[in-house]
Amino acid sequence: MHTTWSTILFCVGLLVILSFPAFSQQQQIGVFEGSTDIGQVRKPGSATYNPKTQHYEVAGSGYNIWFEKDEFHYLWKRMSGDFILYTRAKFVGEGVDPHRKVGWMVRANLEGNSPHVNAVVHGDGLTALQYREAKGDSTKEIRADLTGADVIQLERKGNTYTMRVAKFGEPFVTEEVRNIDLGNEVYVGLFVGSHNQDVLEKGIFSDVRISVPAPDDLVQYRQYLGSNLEILDVNTGDREIIYTSPKSLQAPNWTPDGKTLIYNSDGLIYTFDLATRQPKKLNTGQVTNNNNDHVLSFDGKMLGLSSGVEELGGSIIYTVPVTGGTPKQVTPRGPSYLHSWSPDGKTLIYTAERNGEWDIYTVPAKGGKEKNLTNAKGLDDGSEYTPDGKYIYFNSNRNGPMQIWRMKADGSEQEAVTDGEFHDWFPHISPDGKSIVFLSFLKEEVEPGDHPFYKHVYLRMMSVSGGEPKVIAYVYGGQGSINTPSWSPDSKKVAFISNSASVEEQAK
Repeated sequence: MHTTWSTILFCVGLLVILSFPAFSQQQQIGVFEGSTDIGQVRKPGSATYNPKTQHYEVAGSGYNIWFEKDEFHYLWKRMSGDFILYTRAKFVGEGVDPHRKVGWMVRANLEGNSPHVNAVVHGDGLTALQYREAKGDSTKEIRADLTGADVIQLERKGNTYTMRVAKFGEPFVTEEVRNIDLGNEVYVGLFVGSHNQDVLEKGIFSDVRISVPAPDDLVQYRQYLGSNLEILDVNTGDREIIYTSPKSLQAPNWTPDGKTLIYNSDGLIYTFDLATRQPKKLNTGQVTNNNNDHVLSFDGKMLGLSSGVEELGGSIIYTVPVTGGTPKQVTPRGPSYLHSWSPDGKTLIYTAERNGEWDIYTVPAKGGKEKNLTNAKGLDDGSEYTPDGKYIYFNSNRNGPMQIWRMKADGSEQEAVTDGEFHDWFPHISPDGKSIVFLSFLKEEVEPGDHPFYKHVYLRMMSVSGGEPKVIAYVYGGQGSINTPSWSPDSKKVAFISNSASVEEQAK
């Protein structure tokens, strides 16, 4: 037999193609690298991304994800190290089998019998943390007490995997499995399985977030993660990332005309045009050590700043036109952290440390003598006027846990309005005066007097008339996420910051 060079080259090329990893032939789908059928499925699956809604739709078939092998469709990317995976998920249509599945999965490889961990919701509502410890082993599971979850989070920290699941609006229910070694470099992604080889089922995943958390040795206020500037619809819970930065962005304010957000970063103040989605530095003269306690006046004409001045005792309050200029110093000494203007623009309210106690004070916006409104033992912080000027909401740990409190504008009739299930910070009243949004830390993660960066937090909302708060966002953030008033002028949305180290640095 005579072999030509063209035949040899063809065979070598074919061998390269056949031996090349499947992921190299994939195309980017949103934040994911590829979309693959796992196992010997009869009906090919698919995955699409809608950049306008930031939703993913995944269709998959397959007999199951169970026993010693799996069949399903997988939308994946490769990562290493620790990460937090979050989404809101729902099935499309009534479905055929009650054990069709949607969820997050982490796999050692793309083979059907790969070790893996997944957080899954079944068509009948069964919600579980499932895992295969070694190649070809039988799958195990830990069932959650909750059924019918539509919020799914899966976190890896070393070889520990934590599933957090919820029905939207409620706090997480948590399950955990330890000592699952999938290797440092793994596949992470969304999946759909039909539990029927002859059927394709679909799932829609919204608010997909892949976050890289802070390392244990991160030094707060010296080292920072990157930031997502997000807008949240408070009625539906839909979230949109409108800007991402590798720097620490903090505390977005929303201007009353609805056109601009204002935030701080690296000691400077920035405006963010919502039409062009571009930031621009705001001129604050020599005041360039600004922190996340900056607040707009109710009419939107003035901006109050809190800026560190070491020789004056810490943070000092200034005011400046919202268009920029030379700030005017208001408080003579620090530390003083601004939180609100009175609706008439005549008074500023802030937290200050005086004589070893942290209390709430007011001062004329033009400068003058400060007035003490609270004097309970503990930390009183986060004060904010209601739009009618009659009440001030604030947070206090005077009773142990950090709770949201309310008092009249003169400081009288102080009363708690949350029950202390979480540590609640920074109440913000909607422009229509009907709702309050605030930040809630988990007691197992945070002390009542602290509000650190980079924790698992909730944004919760409640009526000003009282009642049970509802979770409206599940966030990796904390300090800087929503320190200052950030409602849209129509009371339908809020702006906030979520955090992550660079996901691309973790991708392999």
